[in-house]
Amino acid sequence: MKIAVMGTGVVGRTLAGRLAELGHEVTVGTRDTAATLAREPEQAESFAVWAESRPGIALASFADAAGGAELIVNATSGRVSLEALGAAGEADLAGKVVLDVANPLDFTGGFPPTLRVKDDDSLAERIQRAFPAARVVKSLNTMTAPLMADPRRLADGDHSVFVSGDDAGAKRTVTELLEQMGHADVIDLGDITTSRGAEMVLPLWLRLYGRLGTAEFNFKIVR
Repeated sequence: MKIAVMGTGVVGRTLAGRLAELGHEVTVGTRDTAATLAREPEQAESFAVWAESRPGIALASFADAAGGAELIVNATSGRVSLEALGAAGEADLAGKVVLDVANPLDFTGGFPPTLRVKDDDSLAERIQRAFPAARVVKSLNTMTAPLMADPRRLADGDHSVFVSGDDAGAKRTVTELLEQMGHADVIDLGDITTSRGAEMVLPLWLRLYGRLGTAEFNFKIVR
């Protein structure tokens, strides 16, 4: 499958690398390709260094990445997701599955962050409203990036992941992709409004992270 991963941060890189490993044709989308390749972060390796060891993964503008994709992964920061997808262009999102893994975190008050939207709305719903012809599915936002990409890192993958969305076919496509990555317990929460619950898991997740001192954990729904 031709997949565009929007976002060059840790989540975007981790998912892009895993999807390419699984045989998908992956393009990473960014606002400015030259700036992305020139950027030298204070921590972690630069995108240029990361990309050098993964020649099969292309880098393109948001618009070019989305235009050539069958499925789009929103791995941008939640505060800029609408802007980034807008740069991709409504026409290039129309009819396509948009897998939203972002969280609407607000760090203006420090750490731990709060949620920019909650209770009666969600980032996924805002994306769906902004791009009504897209087929938005919320998933993977309730765990750290390495577990998103390969759940078998923890308990042989015996933990849960959720999907929310209005389009049944889009959810099937995402579920198949999740299963390909190793997720065995995929729970369909229902329509796109159920993404509110998935996003509101983050305040609990953050506090567990602080208490446990590691991000290598996930939720298992026992039933």
